[in-house]
Amino acid sequence: MWSRSWGRIANFRFPIGPCSPLCSSIRRFLSTFRGNRFAAVWGNGDYGRLGHGTLESYSRPTPLASRAFEKEGLKSIACGGAHTLFLTESGKVYACGLNDCGQLGLSENKPYTTEPLEVASISKETAQISAGYHHSCAITVDGELYMWGKNSNGQLGLGKKAGNVIFVPTKVECLAGMVMKMVSLGSEHSIAITDEGDALSWGGGGYGRLGHGHKSRTFGFGGSRSEYTPRLIKDLEGLKVKRVAAGLLHSACMDENGSIFIFGDKTVQKLAFGERTNVTTPSMVNDLPRSVEVACGGYHTCAITSGGELYAWGSNENGCLGVGYVM
Repeated sequence: MWSRSWGRIANFRFPIGPCSPLCSSIRRFLSTFRGNRFAAVWGNGDYGRLGHGTLESYSRPTPLASRAFEKEGLKSIACGGAHTLFLTESGKVYACGLNDCGQLGLSENKPYTTEPLEVASISKETAQISAGYHHSCAITVDGELYMWGKNSNGQLGLGKKAGNVIFVPTKVECLAGMVMKMVSLGSEHSIAITDEGDALSWGGGGYGRLGHGHKSRTFGFGGSRSEYTPRLIKDLEGLKVKRVAAGLLHSACMDENGSIFIFGDKTVQKLAFGERTNVTTPSMVNDLPRSVEVACGGYHTCAITSGGELYAWGSNENGCLGVGYVM
């Protein structure tokens, strides 16, 4: 079910008491890391996506005790469909989980891995990572974009002649001369911004998720038109885009003024944009306060405002909006 109204989530503090078992285990773990940043992961452990070295699932946050991170801290984590990427403070990328479409960037001979392994074929220091449902990417410190994994709808941006699966990180050559600052990966599409604030998108274009005005087919079936190389989102020209986010079938952008623009599947249910089922070009969210962050889940979206408030909207199945009830 869908919620048409905003959900503003009250202030929430994670319930870890000073004497709780979880707090004690984290303290013991921290004593071995000597100040380095570490990861605590939990949830479905299928295919080793949590990186704990097993296929077990964990119901509470559990520090990741991988040998790969013993000598350096972690900078960021990106979670995909059934795989996870880790970026260290020295700019190295590690991956674990499912590798059926090459999304780990390791080799075609490894169906999955339960331990984080280095994606060694990225020769430069990495500044940012993102994981889609079956594809992955990295931006280097000098703004180059490398992508790998599933490419059935051009979501890697490598051109129409590229294979349907790419097992090793491959530079997106058509972006030569541009400096990439951020990228977000969805199910079968990708969206990114340059250092100039230009927004680009590519991959599966059905339901308007790329923002180029692609129309969906009749009878509710999404169009199958794809963009095989990054394409400028024309309706955002003249705006300086600072953040982008990709969901399953929709996307969001935030400009330098904190305004959020959204496009893609079932946007009418998410934001009450008239009677349309899909919004195929960026539409601004008028009633949202100035924002500093935006993120997309599978079928829902959230934003953090400049006042520190969290807003969420879209599908509330399983309570994913966090508003205290399920619609």
